[in-house]
Amino acid sequence: MRSIGERVLERVRQVRPTTLHRDIAREIEMPPDAFSRALNGKRAFSSIELARLADLLAADIHWLITGRPDPHRLVVAARHDFDHLTGRRDVPKRDSDEQVLRDIALAYHQAHPEPRDGRALPESPDEVRAALGEDFVRPFADRLESRFGVDVVRIADLSTAYSFTIGGHRVIALPATGNWFWENWSMAHELGHLVLGHHDQGLSESGRDRHEAAANAFAADLLLPRESLAAIGWDRLDAAGLADLVWRWGVSTDALARRLHALNGHLPNAVREWAGQPTQRLLRRHWASASDRDEITLRMDAAAQRRFPLRLQNVHLSGIESGALGKGTLAWMLGIDPDALDVDIPTVPEVDVDDLAKALDL
Repeated sequence: MRSIGERVLERVRQVRPTTLHRDIAREIEMPPDAFSRALNGKRAFSSIELARLADLLAADIHWLITGRPDPHRLVVAARHDFDHLTGRRDVPKRDSDEQVLRDIALAYHQAHPEPRDGRALPESPDEVRAALGEDFVRPFADRLESRFGVDVVRIADLSTAYSFTIGGHRVIALPATGNWFWENWSMAHELGHLVLGHHDQGLSESGRDRHEAAANAFAADLLLPRESLAAIGWDRLDAAGLADLVWRWGVSTDALARRLHALNGHLPNAVREWAGQPTQRLLRRHWASASDRDEITLRMDAAAQRRFPLRLQNVHLSGIESGALGKGTLAWMLGIDPDALDVDIPTVPEVDVDDLAKALDL
């Protein structure tokens, strides 16, 4: 088993490869010779020294000490904005999203204080698609939960999509925007991060870019597989046919255009015409529902609704009924005032003051 010093040295090489060890020692207020001896296992790090190192190196202190990641530490991957002109990726509102992600993680930690081993995920987009079953796009979130144990949270306070594992529970968190085709791609993208094990701390910018590109490729292969695209007679496709494909595949006209261009180097006429226009415009003008319901608006409405997994809500409900949990977190998940939450709360018997004083021998 590797020593603490070896793990510290590994982390230094990852995130501060050009920094001299004496300078790191100075930053954590250690004498350089003591730092060197601790790295070589000839001296133990104190708790305060390890805490300072964890802060300096953005490291998991649980991992530094034990060699195993802290099962309750929140480490996320996010769907980055991508500027096609500059090639840069970023998450401009990451700091403001942080508290929301911590609140979601708290809901899981309260419900499941003991970590568990998550079930294995399929390893490729083809295996994922086969496991999700036919026409999975409409019930995408439900299929992720029932078939993979990947929970889906939707909440308006987020700026972009995230994924993380907390206590063995895999979670995809989405902003409630009403944009169902963006949501579908985000779920596929974040599932790619989970399948590919991309939830690392301290990645370089180039490392994050590689992970984002890989997750996006995973989403493309899952939602727009090459063989499905090859089966379409694109030269004969009109706007109505394109609208039907976009609806059935659950993607935007822009995503479809970029996928086709990446695979074939050119765009069919119908796709080129609609690629720069809103997907909703194409659907409203050229897609016909098989029912008399406004299916487009229903999809938008579903993608705008606050959502937490029912099994997480049920665990909280049971905890409230047993007295183990308060109502606050469940009320937050439901988006309501705790006082308006009508649940069965254990009755606390009144204690007579004289009896209490007598019991305490006062």
